[in-house]
Parts: sequence; structure tokens; C-alpha cells
Amino acid sequence: MSENIRNTVIRFAIVFGVILILFGVVYARIISLQYTHRDTLEAIVMPRDTVSQCIKATRGNIYDCNGSLMASSVPKYSLHIDTRTENLRKNHGEVFYQYVDSIALGLSQIIGDLTAEQYHQKLVKIYTATQETEQYARLTPKHISYTQKKAIEQLPLINQGQYKSGIIMVELNVRVKPFNSLGGRTIGNIYAETGIGNSGLESQFDSYLQGKDGLAVRQRFANEWGLIPVKPAQNGYDVYSTMDVELLEICEKYLRQQLDTNKAEWGSVILMEVPTGEIKAMCNLDRGSDGKYYEMNNHAVKRVEPGSTFKTFSIMAALDDGKISMEDTVNVTTGGWRYHGKLHEDSHKANATYDIKDAIERSSNIALARIITKHYNHSAELFIDKLKSMHLCDSINFMIPGAHQARIKTVDPNDKVTISNMSYGYYVEFSPLSILTFYNAIANNGKMISPIIVKSVKDGDKIIEQFSSQVITPSICNAKTLQDVRECLHEVVWGDHGTARTAQSDKVSIAGKTGTTQIYEKNKGYNETEYRISFVGYFPEENPQYTCICVMQRPCKGHTGSGKECGLVVRRIAEEVMTHAYEYVIQDGELVLQPKK
Repeated sequence: MSENIRNTVIRFAIVFGVILILFGVVYARIISLQYTHRDTLEAIVMPRDTVSQCIKATRGNIYDCNGSLMASSVPKYSLHIDTRTENLRKNHGEVFYQYVDSIALGLSQIIGDLTAEQYHQKLVKIYTATQETEQYARLTPKHISYTQKKAIEQLPLINQGQYKSGIIMVELNVRVKPFNSLGGRTIGNIYAETGIGNSGLESQFDSYLQGKDGLAVRQRFANEWGLIPVKPAQNGYDVYSTMDVELLEICEKYLRQQLDTNKAEWGSVILMEVPTGEIKAMCNLDRGSDGKYYEMNNHAVKRVEPGSTFKTFSIMAALDDGKISMEDTVNVTTGGWRYHGKLHEDSHKANATYDIKDAIERSSNIALARIITKHYNHSAELFIDKLKSMHLCDSINFMIPGAHQARIKTVDPNDKVTISNMSYGYYVEFSPLSILTFYNAIANNGKMISPIIVKSVKDGDKIIEQFSSQVITPSICNAKTLQDVRECLHEVVWGDHGTARTAQSDKVSIAGKTGTTQIYEKNKGYNETEYRISFVGYFPEENPQYTCICVMQRPCKGHTGSGKECGLVVRRIAEEVMTHAYEYVIQDGELVLQPKK
């Protein structure tokens, strides 16, 4: 090969190599732009007659354990007019005044909140406003439905579109609860303008429910506007709760009935399934200014001083520590018992000697104070350490935002009085849910499990996440202690002097404990005439399936008996729940309780 040919081949190879390299660089740049800078470039090159538009994701639904819909999103719209629209301003408002009467009449007939004349005046006032910012306004505070929106879109001029009529209908994420206020504070709410959950399950599971908005482009083609999807919306996931709408209705019905009678400030009921820890009902009712009751605050998860329901924990601690036995006795007197200057008294005054079962059955403050102070060497620290060893103060990471954890007062080592008050439920704070969780452990053969109120999150039939109760401790105390405590709780309902005899039923056996607490007012101390009353129990006693707590604050005079008020509510709930959910069948000659099919 000649020198000239060789040089030509070399030059050709060099040029070809450079071309390949440049081609590779260009190709790599195209790939980079396509996948890493796509959104930025689309925004840059978007035609001037193109407008981006958000495609709102549909918020997920909330269901009960049987698939009944508890909260869902329904499209609603806010109605506005922008009288700055060019078509309405040309020729001194010729088009506006030509159609204003027919639009006003149509809006009055479709929406019905104003007369045609009132709509006419409102439209003209907006149109003739001197400030440009006032020429855009909302026509009605009401949200209009999808059906109303379609009807309005058929009205004269409006049927020519937003850019001719100036009528704008903004879609809002409005939440609808098919069962109205039932369990409303537990389900929660959302902010209307943003669609973000602000309370209850709506807030706790907002990241699942909300979904991800998509993007579309409104672009003009031959003087017509069209919508071009760019990124589809990803709708929110559905949340399946453990609640049962039918059981929730039962609980609210009897709570409301008793509140209507005793005029309490508020009341709360929780129903929990014993073996699973699933919350089947959680309802809260506050008295409004009109005297009626509404779901306003979730008292079920807010801590308060429990009062005498705490006596069960005190006796359990002393029994489990081996400091007392069921045969031990204690003296009580009508004059009370003074301890380091603090007088402890009973509501049922007597000069008597009580054994341990009597002390719980009659709910004696004197007996509990004397037992605990004596056997814990007058030391609140020793007593508190025992309570903590029973996992009484363990955190409950419940699925409701703002749920309070149990709290026990920090005690000065020289403080000799607090332990006596603590023994019967003062200077300690527990939410009704925390109290219920411990009583559920008593019903569950000592096994304490964390309560749950959501079972799963789903995308259609696909499970995204599943939840179950966690074991806090396999045993809160030894077997003998548990047996003794359950006998005490039986006597509270069935004993001759039990404080919850109203909870006796010929349909279902119930065991539990009453609680009555004077209400503490900041800067005032304890009010001796205003009370918080409660009853917590489990049923059926021989094979517990449910635990239930009822708490009421500030019932009117004559209705402050915790057994007569709260015990009655739990009894009525227990009777209907068992009739609704369970039945007795004969198996191998024995009567066996089983769920209804």
C-alpha cells in the first residue's frame, strides 16, 4: 500500500472515530435530558397558549371491619365569577348585561339559597366593583354538587365555557361520612381547602389516604382547548379499621340515652375485643350550647385521674408482691382515717372490718389507703416501682394522633401523703383507653396486648400494610393474684354491697369496677361537688369476649353514682352486643358460646 493511500485511510479512520464519539455524546445527552431533566424542559418549551393543570388524586376511603364505608370523598365545587374576563368587558359589558338575568334565575333555581333578584344584585355588584380584586368573587358560600355543576354548565353564556362567561367552578376535596357523626372524632376530619387530614384516622393515615396528584396540560388547538394528560394521578389507599359500625351504633345509642338523662358535660365509651385488642367502638359525646350532644373531642385517649378504677391495680400490686392475702382485714370508721394531716373518707360510711374482697366490692378509700401505706412502708417510690413492674405505665402507641400516655406524679422522697391518695386513683393520670387496656389484660388471663384500631391499608385488593396487636407482657401478675382480683371484680357487680349492682344482667354476666373522682380545677383544687364517674368491665365473665369502659364528666346532681350511670350503660351495651354478635349452641351436651355466622 502506497504512502498516500495509508495516510488517507488513517485520516478517514480519525474522522470516523470523531463522528462516533460526537454521536455517542449527543445520544448520552439526549438520554440524560429525557430522564433527568424532563420536567424542567417541559416547563421551558411549553407553548405560551398552554396551561398546566393539576389532576387531583382521589382520597382513599375508610371502612369498618365488615367493609361498611365510614368516610369517602365526594366531588364538591365552589362557585366563582371573574368579571375581569375580556368577553364580559368589551362594548361596555354588552354580553354581561345581556345574560345576567338568565344566569341569576338559573342559579336561584339550581342552588336555591338566594332569589333570582338577589343573585342579580350580587352579580352586578361584583361586575361594577371599583377595585379589580373585588371583580373576582365567590357567588355562594355553599358547596355545589356534581349534579348542580352540570346543570349550571348548561345555562346561557356559561355553556360557552369559562373563558367566555367568567364562571369558575373549583373542585374541592369534600369528605362525606355515610353514618354522619357516628364515631366522628375517631374517624377524624380533613381541611376542606387542602384535603389534608387534621384529626383522627384521617390525620394519622393521611400519607396513605391522600394519594399523589397528577398533571395535565390545557392546550389550545384551532381555537379549542383540550386536556392532555402528562402524569396520571395516583389515588389514595383505603384504610380498613377494626371498628364495627353496628357495635358503634349500639354504644353511642346507650351513651346518648344516659347523657340525655344526667346532663353530663361529656361522655365516652370504648369497646375492645379481648383476645385481639381490636377496638370495635369508640364514641365521644360533648354537650353543645343547645343542650344536645355531638362528637367534638376524643376524650377516650385523653388522660384524667381515674379514681376508684385504680383500686384494682393497687390491690393487685400488694397481692402480687405477697404483702397481703385475701384473708387480711382492715378497719374503717364513719369518721374517716387521718394520715399525715390528710383525712380519707368513704362515700359509704361504716364502722366495720373489711377483708380485701369487701374493700374492693364497697370501693373503700379508707381501706385502700391504709393497706397500701402500711405494706409499702409509707413509700410512694416502692409502690410506683411495683406498678411499673406490672407494665401499668408502659406507653401505648395508639393509632390516633394526640393520644396521651399514662402519667404518675413524681414524688418527693419526703412526701408521706401522696401514696395514700394514689392508692385510690389520685395523683395518677390514665386515659380511658389505658385503663381499658389493663382491664382487658385481666380478662385475657393476664396477657396485656396493645390496642389497635386499624387492621390494614389496601390498594384495591392488594394489602399495602397490615397491623396487629403487640404483646406488652404475657402476664401482668401471677396466676393466683389474677384469680383473686377477678373474684373481687365479680363481687363489685354481684355482691350484696357491690357498687355496680346496676350492671347485673340476666342475659350476660359482667365483672368490673366503678370509679368516682372529684374534678381538679387549676388554681382552685378539687371540687367536692363535681365528679367524673366511670365503670370498666368485661363480659361474659366466664369467657370474656369484650371489655368496655364508660366515663362521664360532671353529671347533674342526683346522677353521680358511677354504677347507676356508667354501669347501666355498659350493661345495656353488653346485652345488645352479645345478642348481636354471639349465640349459645349445644356441643357435646354443653352450652358453648360462639360468634354468629
